[in-house]
Amino acid sequence: MYSFTLSARFIMAYPSRALPHLHHTKLVLRCRMSSSSSSSLAHSIELPSQPTEPVLVAAAAGVSSSDFRNAIDSSMFKNWLRNLESETGILADGTVTLKQVLIQGVDMFGKRIGFLKFKADIFDKETNQKVPGIVFARGPAVAVLILLESNGETYAVLTEQVRVPTGKIVLELPAGMLDDDEGDFVGTAVREVEEEIGIKLKKEDMVDLTAFLDPSTGHRVFPSPGGCDEEMSVFLYRRQVEQETIRQLQGKETGLREHGEFIKVRLVPYRELWRKTADAKVLISIGLYEMAQREGLVPRH
Repeated sequence: MYSFTLSARFIMAYPSRALPHLHHTKLVLRCRMSSSSSSSLAHSIELPSQPTEPVLVAAAAGVSSSDFRNAIDSSMFKNWLRNLESETGILADGTVTLKQVLIQGVDMFGKRIGFLKFKADIFDKETNQKVPGIVFARGPAVAVLILLESNGETYAVLTEQVRVPTGKIVLELPAGMLDDDEGDFVGTAVREVEEEIGIKLKKEDMVDLTAFLDPSTGHRVFPSPGGCDEEMSVFLYRRQVEQETIRQLQGKETGLREHGEFIKVRLVPYRELWRKTADAKVLISIGLYEMAQREGLVPRH
C-alpha cells in the first residue's frame, strides 16, 4: 500500500460580488491505493459567512475523481452554496454553521450532471443539534399550463408518462429541466412543449405565472423543498383551436424515445383538472392561474 497527495489550483465560477472568498480554492485529492482500491477525495472551501471555519467537501466511497470534480464544478452545487449565502439563506444570520458536505452520487446526462446527491452537515450553534441535510439536486425546471379553447370548452394539455420513482404512470404538466447554465426558462418551456406535445409555441405568447409571486420567493416554486433543490417556473399558454386539433392531440404518442421518454398526450376539461391528477405541478399551476386571474394580472387574449 502507498499514498500520495495531488493538489491543483482552480477558479470556481462564482460572481465576485456574491461570494468574493470562493474564487481561489485548493482542490486536494488524497488517494490510498490498496488491493481493495479504496479512495478518498476531499476539497476545502471558505464561505464569507464563516471565514474562520472552512467547509470540507468530501466524496463517499464509490464516487470517482471525475464525478467528484464534476459535482463541485456543477451549477447546481454552486447555486446551492449561493442560496446558503443569500439574504434569506440559512447561513445569513449566523445561527447555524456548515461543517461538511459529503458527495454521495452523481448521475451524468451526457457531458453534464443530471442529478446530484449529497449530505450537508449543518449544525445549530446554540444547541449543537444537526439540521436535516440530505439533498437531491436536480437544478431549475419549468412547467407549462397549456389551455386550448374549442367550442366553448377549455382543455388542459397533459402528458401521461412512466415515472419509475413513483412506480406509476403519472398524468402531469409538460415540464423539463434546464439543459444549461444560461437560465433560459421561457426558451426551455417552449422546447419542452414541442418535444413532449409536438406543438410549437411562441415565446411572446407565454405568461410567466411565477413572475406574479413576491420577490422574496425568487419568482420560483419549490415542489419538494424537504429533500430536493428543484426550483420551478410555471408558464401559461392559451389558444383558440378547432375541434379537429383537440381530436388529433388526444392520445398522441410523443417524446424523445432516445432519451427514454414514452409519452402520451391527454386532454382534460379545465373544470375537471384539479381532481384528475395528483401531480403537484398541475395543482400549483391551477392555484397560480386562478389567483392571478382574480387579481387581474393575466393578460387578455
